Amino acid sequence: MIDPVCNMEINEKSEFKSNYGGKVYFFCSASCKQSFDKKPDKYLKRK
Repeated sequence: MIDPVCNMEINEKSEFKSNYGGKVYFFCSASCKQSFDKKPDKYLKRK
C-alpha cells in the first residue's frame, strides 16, 4: 500500500486513514493525512 501524498510504502495497520469516495486511504503520518484531507483530488489525480 502506498501513501497517496508522499508515495511512501505503508501497511494497512497505519493509524492514519481517511475515507474518500467510498474508499479508505492510508497514510504514513498525520501530516500526510491532513494534506490529503484538505485537497484529496490533488493527490488522486497524480496516479
